[in-house]
Amino acid sequence: MVIYHSLEDPVTLRRLIVIPVLAAALGCGPSHLTRREAENDIRKDYPVVVSVKVPESAKAIKGSSDHAKLVSLQEALTRSGWFAVTRSSEGDREAFTFKLKPSAPKSIRSGANGFELPAAEAEFVRCLPRRDITRDGIRVTYLIRLVHPTEHFPIFLALHPGVRVGETKERHASYRREGRNWIMMDTDESFKKAQ
Repeated sequence: MVIYHSLEDPVTLRRLIVIPVLAAALGCGPSHLTRREAENDIRKDYPVVVSVKVPESAKAIKGSSDHAKLVSLQEALTRSGWFAVTRSSEGDREAFTFKLKPSAPKSIRSGANGFELPAAEAEFVRCLPRRDITRDGIRVTYLIRLVHPTEHFPIFLALHPGVRVGETKERHASYRREGRNWIMMDTDESFKKAQ
């Protein structure tokens, strides 16, 4: 036996619409992520140190965008007087070697793969009202501002022309829901918290 229901039947349509809406309202009820909660979470990770990473050595294909960045870095570091830079051709590639001079400032940190020059800080400004629903949760958009440039800031500018102190930039934080709480999973910030 087959029973047919008319789609114009108001009771059936009402049931089809009311049940999913009610379930969504209960699921998103009082435990939605508020702007204030997101701002409190994200603010803890700021300010961050914006730094320039200088490799001990690097290779790039001549004429590529990576090669252009290495040339800009070499020019800026040579102007500073803190690094000795050598270049050598290897077929269609060019190799760059960066060596820290003894007269370089103590603020330049050396690591396993090169050097790190603190150029400025980025501070948290505010969360934007926009929130994007993702497959795993919510993506929150927020603003940061570049502040407190250091003596290494001109080297940062050589690699990122057009960046200005005081300028804001968008960043994103990903949140996942666990029970009735929202947990920040990560941000697209690539710099470390200032000490």
